[in-house]
Amino acid sequence: MDALRIVGGARLRGAVDVSGSKNASLPILAAALLAEGPCRLRGTPDLADVRTLLRVLQHMGAQTTYDLAGASPFVCIDAQAIKDPTAPYELVRTMRAAILVLGPLLARFGKARVSLPGGCAIGARPIDQHLKGLTALGAEIHIEHGYVVAEARNGLAGGEVTFDMPTVTGTENLMLAACLARGPTVLRNAAREPEVIDLAGALRAMGAQIDGAGSDQIRIGGQALDAPLGTTLQPYDHRVAADRIEFGTLLTAGALAGDGLLVRGGQPQVHAALLDKLRKAGAELQVDADSGDCLVGAPKRLRSADVKTACYPGFPTDMQAQWMTLMAVADQTAVVTETIFENRFMHVAELDRLGAQIRVEGNQAIVKGVA
Repeated sequence: MDALRIVGGARLRGAVDVSGSKNASLPILAAALLAEGPCRLRGTPDLADVRTLLRVLQHMGAQTTYDLAGASPFVCIDAQAIKDPTAPYELVRTMRAAILVLGPLLARFGKARVSLPGGCAIGARPIDQHLKGLTALGAEIHIEHGYVVAEARNGLAGGEVTFDMPTVTGTENLMLAACLARGPTVLRNAAREPEVIDLAGALRAMGAQIDGAGSDQIRIGGQALDAPLGTTLQPYDHRVAADRIEFGTLLTAGALAGDGLLVRGGQPQVHAALLDKLRKAGAELQVDADSGDCLVGAPKRLRSADVKTACYPGFPTDMQAQWMTLMAVADQTAVVTETIFENRFMHVAELDRLGAQIRVEGNQAIVKGVA
């Protein structure tokens, strides 16, 4: 699709369902590499990154069947006959999350060759923490012609990894690898995001022993000390969690122009920071914690409320642009502080073209609301 044409001036009402999470789907799809036999992931969203990762798995020799556009989307992956543990540049050049195949390939086959990831326009997101962690589990890694080339001829061994800073994909990659490592692994300063918790649930369904997901210390039981290279887990049948950023985006739309907008099937329990800010801004919210449904409406005039992005459970950086849009029409002035990425205010110029009054000072945007 080359363009979207939006005709404004309408109130938002009715009901909308939240899709499955892309950021939770990708590591769970990569987890299929740890099993022999068909793994089934239900609720997977139909997005380019999902289809790209499926092509990567197909290139390696995995058998895939899927229906992403149907009423009950699913993906089925059988990685029993992997022929080539390589993720080539031409497939992964636009997709950072392809690095998630590195850990499971290395753990199961003792080798992997994965193109350095690309596809990120919001600042540097290096993979040094992934490589540091895998090295601590016994991998030998070097960079060769733009590829990460990793070897563990006798398999990985459990160990202790302390991340220099919380990293979601780094935590996920090490969790995947540690499931087939010999002996237990402890991850410290781990990411706490809900997507990490969802991956842990899928891995437990495969027979892995994982404790502490959702905290900053995760313990993975691993395999027996005499387990041979090529040991596998059992296949999973898992429903991916709802996409918390889609949920938050729909709530923000309702706070802007909602008139009884019902957002169904979200995860309000993981959105405490956003829900708190929406209430401070005057949005009309009714949350059903049991169903995950949320009824949202716009006030006569939004109130300004400052936000500062942070790692979960703080205010998510992926909701920063949406919040700035909300504040662009709020009463008085709000300050939006970005602490996660150094190049994530590219939307400011476009909002200003629409009549917003936003001034950027370093990692802060000062948003003066307009009528």
